[in-house]
Amino acid sequence: MIRRVTPKPLTAEAFAPYGEVISARDGVERYPINYGATTRFNALARVDAATDGGAPIISIFRSTPLPTLVLKIMERHPVGSQAFMPLNGRPYLVAVAPAGALDPAKIELFLASGDQGVNFAAGTWHHYSLALGEVSDFLVVDRQGPGANLDEVELAEADWVEVVLVK
Repeated sequence: MIRRVTPKPLTAEAFAPYGEVISARDGVERYPINYGATTRFNALARVDAATDGGAPIISIFRSTPLPTLVLKIMERHPVGSQAFMPLNGRPYLVAVAPAGALDPAKIELFLASGDQGVNFAAGTWHHYSLALGEVSDFLVVDRQGPGANLDEVELAEADWVEVVLVK
């Protein structure tokens, strides 16, 4: 039987076990720069890329919505973080599970607004980008370098997760 899960709102507190939420929200360090014309929301996420000679890179991922919202695969990056920031202002889904051996029963779903990004901590299990509604672009900061930094696991059919969106 497929587990049905309704995403919960993405908050810094709820997402903390998996990494950081990237957003210009209350409670983060901020200060004026550029002679007061700009507000800097400082150090919203930590880029973890130096392990084993890696270096941070910036890419753009163009994600197409899945034809059906059933999660069948999870991945992780064991030696570096991976951050996603939406560029089109559209909401999207974030599916995560704790680091360590993947336990499909612990997969959590979050609904991110179009002005929230996420930074997955190294080793955190996650689904690849889950655009909603239409093709969406994401600015991605992650690790490039030697060594294996991608593990993928196909879920057994009994562990698939059906996403239930509340309208």
